Amino acid sequence: MSAPFLHRVLETPSYGWERDGAFYKPTTREIMAHWWTRMNLFQTRKNWLPVTGWVWTLALAPFLVLFFTKFFSWTYLFVGLAYALVGLGTVNIMWLHRYCTHRAFAFSHPFYRFVIRNLTLRLVPEEVYVVSHHVHHAFTEQAGDPYNAYGGRLYCFLAGELHQPIRRDLSPSDYKRVVQMVDHTGVIPNSYEQYQRWGSVCHPARLYAHFALNWAFWYGAFYLIGGHSLACAIFGMSAVWAIGIRDFNYDAHGCGKDKRVDGVDFNRKDISINQFFAGTVSGEWHNNHHMFPGGVRSGFLWWQLDTAYGLILLTKLFGGISSMRDYKSRFVERYVVPYQEAKRKGIALENANDGDDAVTSREAAIAEVETITPETSSP
Repeated sequence: MSAPFLHRVLETPSYGWERDGAFYKPTTREIMAHWWTRMNLFQTRKNWLPVTGWVWTLALAPFLVLFFTKFFSWTYLFVGLAYALVGLGTVNIMWLHRYCTHRAFAFSHPFYRFVIRNLTLRLVPEEVYVVSHHVHHAFTEQAGDPYNAYGGRLYCFLAGELHQPIRRDLSPSDYKRVVQMVDHTGVIPNSYEQYQRWGSVCHPARLYAHFALNWAFWYGAFYLIGGHSLACAIFGMSAVWAIGIRDFNYDAHGCGKDKRVDGVDFNRKDISINQFFAGTVSGEWHNNHHMFPGGVRSGFLWWQLDTAYGLILLTKLFGGISSMRDYKSRFVERYVVPYQEAKRKGIALENANDGDDAVTSREAAIAEVETITPETSSP
């Protein structure tokens, strides 16, 4: 029911998702040619959202230059990197990933949603992340996956412009379903007529005003704490996260190769892996996440620090979260215990990681969309 919807909700690239029934890996020339058409505002105003991703990323460059040429400090360099890698990583995993996309928890009041949404610099519009991430889970490493690791690094790095925007010719009923996928995030959606004009759920005026106010607030706050040196360090180093997040999924899916490790990567239904650095600084243990995408944490093993889960617990402590879903006990019972027992006995536990009780990525993605956006017939 929802699988066809997820297959058609994103704009099909000029080279298509597949050829002869199989995933098609485009050439570099095809990728760059399509990327240019998506970045050309003179061609259509509907390219505004793909362009926006680079507008805000490149806007960090002047702060980076100022920091290194006028305000350099080793202490603030470290603070800026910590903010980019831990702060931005943790908050965006909690906000964009676990709440906006998978609704792993619920806020008790819109005030807390507002705080978490603006707890760090805004760099990624919810619409771009949420819709495409549902599709990624439903068709992981298949034709239609917007950041398919088999497509190569460039295919994933430019996915925000190439593959993640929604279609521009959705029917009224399909557009309504897309709106339902993001309306819990605080995004004020365009009317269908506005969508036809702008090709997006969010309106450019509202998004740019929101981001600008968010940046102004945080620059002022950092300036009051540590002057231009601290503010420029944090803003400038945030470019590390803004660029790095584009490369994350390619690396987290083994760069298109099977790099899974027994006893660490229990999910064998795709080639996602648990990366120690990414998991430690942001709580994104990707192989675990693909097994249980709807949970509030993905750090299941004792050594897997989950900072995003820690932030969720802190928010709950302050009364900001009313409910949440946690799959750690199921993970340990169904995967860790059988693996350890088999290892103790010296038994090869073939396919032990594909238990019937697994909440698979595809099943969870489709179930989430079915729950959020019940099927309606097109007029």
